[in-house]
Amino acid sequence: MATPEVTTTAAPNSTALQGEVSSVVPDNTETKPAAEAPAEAAAEPSAPTETTPATAETPVVAEKAGDVDVPVEKKLTPIEELWALAKAHDHPEIWGVTLEDPATHIPTQVILQKYLNAYDGDLTKSKDTLTKTLDWRAKMKPVELVKKKFNRNKFAGLGYTTVYGDADPAADPESREVFTWNIYGSVKKLDETFGNLPEFIEWRVALMEDALQALGIDKATKPITATYDPYKILQVHDYKSISFLRQSPVVKAASTETIKVFAQNYPELLKEKFFVNVPAFMGFIYTFMKLFVAAKTIKKFHPMSNGANLAREMVTSSKVKGLGDMLPAEYGGKGEDLSTTGRQPALEDDEAAAQ
Repeated sequence: MATPEVTTTAAPNSTALQGEVSSVVPDNTETKPAAEAPAEAAAEPSAPTETTPATAETPVVAEKAGDVDVPVEKKLTPIEELWALAKAHDHPEIWGVTLEDPATHIPTQVILQKYLNAYDGDLTKSKDTLTKTLDWRAKMKPVELVKKKFNRNKFAGLGYTTVYGDADPAADPESREVFTWNIYGSVKKLDETFGNLPEFIEWRVALMEDALQALGIDKATKPITATYDPYKILQVHDYKSISFLRQSPVVKAASTETIKVFAQNYPELLKEKFFVNVPAFMGFIYTFMKLFVAAKTIKKFHPMSNGANLAREMVTSSKVKGLGDMLPAEYGGKGEDLSTTGRQPALEDDEAAAQ
């Protein structure tokens, strides 16, 4: 089976679906005062001259220095600076949301605030990650991957999206929980599932983008802050019946690449991550993860040897009443199996894929 993906941003704190141990392991600038008007101007003002009106792109405020108006540029807020960066980029979309002016478009405000939150407000780092995300999405086209069909023999049963509580993406985000599940025991042949690295990354991104659609950021009506953000996903990685992870180079390669991709492109989307049915020998995973994941993100990781204890963890991990009972029975709940309630990336048989 596979290992966890650590979606963290190597840099962001509390990063993206940060903590993606995929398959396996897995200014001080000195502000100078406006120039003073020459002494002659105060004693003998010159004839009035026409001034160019301020544009929306360059807002100015007139300040007086003697009898002379001195234009002073308006300082942009961090959100406005990120928006200016995004607006200048050729790619207009992140996480299924077409970016618009955050002053009037709450979904865009939510996304840009997440980039700030990932770095505790550090604007320089937020800009860098946002730029890389836009570049990556322009090349990868993740939204289109949700419609792509993947090989059934390679990926069937490996990943699911579930929604518990109010399934309407337009409802209060605190009234539902979105989960992604990676069931590594379902992998039949390691080399087939993880050997084609670009294909595996596409499949994993498709699962994530499907969960983002269920999360409903595009329908957000309330801004988030550094401390209030209900637009996050719960992840479960199930390692039941796994015995191969340390030995497989293809699994390690898939895990490493997934960690990097998710850390860079999905910041502040992980709520909690549960590693269930974890074999004792897999302690090496956490050593591996610490190389990529911010310390406060590591705190969101919860290993447990018995998957049936997962339902109890939901008491403190969610505001959705009775969430534990909604989980599948094998995870301590009273709900139906993932094969019945979960949604997988689209699958097709080998014959169809070959055509």
